[in-house]
Amino acid sequence: MLLMRFANPIFGAWWNRHYISNVQISFKEDFGTQGRGGYFDSYGIIRDVIQNHLTQLLAVVGMEQPVSSHPDDIRDEKCKVLRCINPVRKEDCILGQYTAGAGEPGYLEDETVPQGSKAPTFAACKLTINNERWAGVPFVLRAGKALNERGVVIRVQLLPQASPLFNMVQPDMRNELVVRLQPGEAMWAKMVVKAPGLEMAAEMSELDLSYGERYLDAVIPDAYERLILDCIRGDQQHFVRRDELRAAWAIFTPLLAAIDSGEIDPEPYVYGSRGPPSQDSFLASTGYVRSSRYTWRPHTLRKGEKAVADAAK
Repeated sequence: MLLMRFANPIFGAWWNRHYISNVQISFKEDFGTQGRGGYFDSYGIIRDVIQNHLTQLLAVVGMEQPVSSHPDDIRDEKCKVLRCINPVRKEDCILGQYTAGAGEPGYLEDETVPQGSKAPTFAACKLTINNERWAGVPFVLRAGKALNERGVVIRVQLLPQASPLFNMVQPDMRNELVVRLQPGEAMWAKMVVKAPGLEMAAEMSELDLSYGERYLDAVIPDAYERLILDCIRGDQQHFVRRDELRAAWAIFTPLLAAIDSGEIDPEPYVYGSRGPPSQDSFLASTGYVRSSRYTWRPHTLRKGEKAVADAAK
């Protein structure tokens, strides 16, 4: 993400509040606590994923260009942007807790979870960055367990066209830049194109970079493999500095205090669903437009995956 942002001037011109409507950063797991509820219950989804992992992604998306690529300069800019974010309010988040479904037990049915626990297994938090570049642009950090799919995705959705020329272009046909970190690393830009044929019809398509297709013979390391290698090399770029850590905790500490005191009841959602039902209206309130007209799909399989698929035929 860092290289994509600052090595490509094509993104710099519109990477601001004048063109971007909202930013969605999502972390989804398709499994529950799996007997580890006792550990998870003392943390919850915000401490486990959002305060650290997703906040780091937000910082990379929102930061200004650093003075150099030195780890200290990069972390300076990450810290600056985090300090521009006000603490999350209760009304700017949705909390959920999964119940039984798809043949799987609910969170409270885990024997290691205390009875009546209000620990959230899903959270969606709206943050705003109070600086010249991002003022008024909602950043939504969303994470949950026992959802319908697994993935880590950054979705940058642009504002609609100010003066549309073609009336066949529907309001939900929004330009988006999507970066999928896992599984199957990929980047794609959603755009409106003319549908094949003699008639003038519009549809959504993409400019697609799927790492598994573009780099067929590449070995893509696991995230923790990269971190261990950085540690051996003494490269601190991907590690959180003390002032950066304080700034990140300041964003979520008031909300966590309200959760820990039992002030917020998590909304139930079924195991294997998209999450709490109220999240759709919550996301819509942030300006996010979800389109049912388009589904991204990779075009080919990696060589190893193709061999497995061919063997299974």
